[in-house]
Order: sequence, then structure tokens, then C-alpha cells
Amino acid sequence: MRQRVFESRNAVLRQFSATLAVSCLLVLTGAGGASAQSGPPGPEQGKAAAQPADAAKDAAQNQRRTDEFAEAAQVINGPAGNPECVWLGRRVVRLMWRDDLDTAFRHLDLYDRFGCPGGHIQAAFRCLTRFGGQIDPKVAETLDSRVHACWINPAAQPQQAAAAAAQPAAPAANAQPQPAASPSPAASPSPTPAK
Repeated sequence: MRQRVFESRNAVLRQFSATLAVSCLLVLTGAGGASAQSGPPGPEQGKAAAQPADAAKDAAQNQRRTDEFAEAAQVINGPAGNPECVWLGRRVVRLMWRDDLDTAFRHLDLYDRFGCPGGHIQAAFRCLTRFGGQIDPKVAETLDSRVHACWINPAAQPQQAAAAAAQPAAPAANAQPQPAASPSPAASPSPTPAK
């Protein structure tokens, strides 16, 4: 009988110790979570704070794109000014510049499928090659802004070359034309006087 009492007592103690261990584990987990919430901001809180900044940046970028599409529609007559043609065409030109020709040709197929003029891509890319020295490969905005400028005006010229070409032409237009200097005749042997 005594043994039964000890066995039941041990069973109760085991049950009590198991319950106590689980309770302590839950309390420690809850305390750890509470201290994590009151401590410095974690990655989730940093993400929540960064979301409004990202939303503002996305809104500004969407507004810029909308303005660019509206500008293209006003400046370019015909299908090259349609938003889908502007978006796909600029993308094709950018991909061609970066030598990603496989992707550029896939986008070009879509561009053609929308009925956009292929000649405009050729003219915009030709314009972009004129500005090659002014495009910084490390800054994406320079390429994007140059592609957009060439899409809007494919006949654009680099400012340095245009300024150099306009400078000599301006004085020539204002000044009267000077006759070309005639070459001096070659010295002919002088006749020796007869004696």
C-alpha cells in the first residue's frame, strides 16, 4: 500500500512539474515578445515606416510617367505618340542600347503588334547614338531621360556639336562673303636681256 501511495504521489509530482514547465515556457515566451515590442524598431517596424516613403516615391514616378505620355501624345502626331507605343518603343531603344537584343526583338514584336511605326524606333535609336558620350552608364536616369528626349524629338543633336556647328555658321551669315584668295602665280624665270 505504501508503494501505491508513493506511485500516485510521484505521478502527481510529474504532472505538476510538466504543467509548471509548460507554464514557465509560455510566460518566458510572452515576456520575450513584450520586450521585443518595447525595444528598438525591428525589421518589420522599419518596413512599416518605409512603406509611406515608398508609396510617395511610386506616386511621383507614376505621375512622371503620365506626364511623359501626355507630352509624347501632344508632340508626336500619329501612332508613335500613343502611350503603348511610347512605352514599348522607349523600352526597345533602351534594351538595344544595353545590347540586350533578344529581349529588344521580343518587345519589338509586341510594338509591331500594336500597330506602332518601326521607323520611329530606328530614328530614336539613331538619335541616342549621337548622345553616346553624354550618357553615364552608372546613372539610369541619364539613359532614361535621353531615350525619352530622343523619342520625343528624333532629330535632336548633342548640345556641344550643335553649338559648335551654329557658332561658325553665325559669323558667316552676318559677314559678307570674302573672295577666295587666289594662289600666287609660280615664279617664272625672268627672261635675260639680250645683249
